[in-house]
Amino acid sequence: MPEKEILFVSGIGTGIGKTVVSAVLVEKLKADYWKPVQSGDLDKSDSFAIKNLISNKDSKIHPETYKLSQPYSPHKSAAIDKLSIDPEKIILPQTNNTLIIEGAGGLMVPLTDKFLMIDLIKKLNVKVVLVSQNYLGSINHTLLSIEALKQYEIPIKGIIFNGTKDIYSKEFILQYTEIALLGHIPQYKEVDKKAIINAGNYIEM
Repeated sequence: MPEKEILFVSGIGTGIGKTVVSAVLVEKLKADYWKPVQSGDLDKSDSFAIKNLISNKDSKIHPETYKLSQPYSPHKSAAIDKLSIDPEKIILPQTNNTLIIEGAGGLMVPLTDKFLMIDLIKKLNVKVVLVSQNYLGSINHTLLSIEALKQYEIPIKGIIFNGTKDIYSKEFILQYTEIALLGHIPQYKEVDKKAIINAGNYIEM
């Protein structure tokens, strides 16, 4: 692992475990964490979750650029909050540490009427760690996400599977896309600090 690497954790959809994967990477790499746009759940934000899931004292949680009160896509939440998201104001935080960035939703989530999450990734010029999860339709969603990243010429560090295993889906995705496998995090009954540390054993980075 380079002394400093910037990785953007994105997913094939919403609710597939980006925050858990981000916590595992932050803990394993003793990396910093940044969530550029938090949409909804401000009292229990993803930054708050990461802070409470990691055990090391080296990681720094950088403040969000935008904190939106409603649990919708950022462009809708921003409109309800009567503010505009300016992509030019979303700037990488200064750090000498490895940085894990967590997106909101999937790649095609709108930040504005004309600017998507994938546009932000391209603007930040970072590599993507793609999180996939097994469910009916996940092969399609995973392949579409990878194809979108390739079309945008965004480098993909690799893929992490999260949750229940399906060897048929996993093997097909890996052989078809030829994307590097970074690991498969098992399903935990309770996601706590102990689980996050344990999950790091399943990640190869």
